[in-house]
Amino acid sequence: MISTQTDSIYSTSSVTTKDRIKEQRQETMDKVNTVTGYYREHPEHFVEDYLNIILKPFQSILICFMNICNQFMFLACRGLGKTFLVAIFCVVRCILYPGTTICIASGNRKQANLVLDKIINLIMPGAPNLRAEIESWSITGEKGEIKFRNTSKILVVTSRDSARGARANILITDEFRMVSKDVIQTVLKKFLSNPRQPGFFKLKKYQYQRSDGSWHVKPEYQERNKEIYMSSAWFCSHWSYAKAKGYAATMLDDSKKCFICGFPYQLAIREGLLMREQVEDDMAESDYNEVSWSMEMDCLFYGDFEGSFYEYPVINQTRTIKYPWLPPDYSRLAGDKKLIIPPKQHDEKRILSIDIALMATTTKHKNDASAIFINSCVPQKQKGGRFVHNIIYSDTLEGELTRVQALIVRKLYEQFDCDYIVIDANGVGSGVYDALVEEIKDTETGVVYPPLSCCNNPDMASRCKDKSAPKVIWAIKAGAKFNSDCALALREGFKSGRIKLLINEFDAETCLNDIKGYSNLSPIERTKIIKQYINTTLLVNELVKLNIEENNKLIKVKEMSGMRKDRFSSLSYNYYVARQIEDSIRQKGNTIYSAKDFFVFRAPDMYKYR
Repeated sequence: MISTQTDSIYSTSSVTTKDRIKEQRQETMDKVNTVTGYYREHPEHFVEDYLNIILKPFQSILICFMNICNQFMFLACRGLGKTFLVAIFCVVRCILYPGTTICIASGNRKQANLVLDKIINLIMPGAPNLRAEIESWSITGEKGEIKFRNTSKILVVTSRDSARGARANILITDEFRMVSKDVIQTVLKKFLSNPRQPGFFKLKKYQYQRSDGSWHVKPEYQERNKEIYMSSAWFCSHWSYAKAKGYAATMLDDSKKCFICGFPYQLAIREGLLMREQVEDDMAESDYNEVSWSMEMDCLFYGDFEGSFYEYPVINQTRTIKYPWLPPDYSRLAGDKKLIIPPKQHDEKRILSIDIALMATTTKHKNDASAIFINSCVPQKQKGGRFVHNIIYSDTLEGELTRVQALIVRKLYEQFDCDYIVIDANGVGSGVYDALVEEIKDTETGVVYPPLSCCNNPDMASRCKDKSAPKVIWAIKAGAKFNSDCALALREGFKSGRIKLLINEFDAETCLNDIKGYSNLSPIERTKIIKQYINTTLLVNELVKLNIEENNKLIKVKEMSGMRKDRFSSLSYNYYVARQIEDSIRQKGNTIYSAKDFFVFRAPDMYKYR
């Protein structure tokens, strides 16, 4: 009897203990559900409470929208910390949503690995809770991965066809403009084939039965996979601009969970992420590039301006030349044949043009700079012998004296083996012209350059006292009709694809890294080379900001307030003269020769040393 009662007591106690444990477990899970639900609704609080990171207001807003929206695009200026923001979001999502797989892609693995690096080396040291969540990690050139104890993981994938087969619930493409559109469409987006499958999906109360008898998760519990794109702005002609416009249109549809925003450098200054003084110094530097600044700091896509006479997409598609030709003192910096001036081809003509200015740029003289272009005109058999005009060198001179500019032009004429010099001989240009028709001595090298004469204007030719001087100078005395013809011809040259320009400076960085010895150059030496690409971008910027006025069937090109048009003038004169030479050559029995065409070797007195 006693034994039976004792067994009954122990049995009752055991049941009570099990119930208590069960109740406590349920209470704990209820608290977990409540806290998890709250943090999923307010991820910015989770970042502060769990990761010990105090977010800026704009960061809190973006973290919320990244968590809510299925499609998210963030365009940010340099220094705003978008990679850090992505790193925080990845951690939040992996912890709050167990079993999540995040794939990070970028233009290269090094860029994508930066997200993992910030998680491990920047966030984790100050977040003990995160250290407890992470099981393992590996960040190398071949592998980038972080595994969490709750089976979530973050992977870095290569942005190419070889990445096929990966699966993800969230796809993050950092600097997405650097990734091929085809790779994103055919490879990366295919990762998002399967949504996250939490364990509770197997319970009947979260499922419904279809007409065919099969059971499926109720739609209200299913999670959409996410696409997140991060980058700075880029050119309007690039596919990324069309994608950004598509996101903006979709965001206006209340039935879609889509978000896009762009934050310029002013926000970074306001939030203390950039110093105002540093930004002002960057804008005051001599190599300040308005186009690059507009895209990378103003967060504005760059392209056409309303009322522009020259269309950006038309001009941009002509930027196909990978390498400039550089004078000997420049090309020696890298020592690669790609940058050396090549021997002249058969029937090739080389034309140097300069639009003259003598005053340096100041508040009073905003538009004064001499612009130089060298055009390699190569006849194409498949185009009936018409020239393709390759603009392979450009430069600008500010504040240089007349004799200095004349010497620079004369040296370039010889170094590039040019056939003609096109010069604006009106106004201050007449002084440079007068210097060219006389003997010029380079005091540094001792070389004396003989005089040159004019080939298109007898009055200007008479100013040269040496009657044997080669007639190679085209002296431009521009009037309203001439300027109109030049502007129209240049526009047609771009539209027909007959003018070729250097690629932009961003793409050039990849090409120049293939140059032997380029990586060993100092920043100053690299700048001398990359300057050619920047000058071309400034030319494009100048062209697309030009407006026109029409009067008596003639057009007058005008620059916007604060802008220049010296590059336009120099290039338009160059192209116009090249067309005249081309037409003369094509006319039967009316071939134009330069003085050099009559000699195999130069005259003995071409250079004199004194």
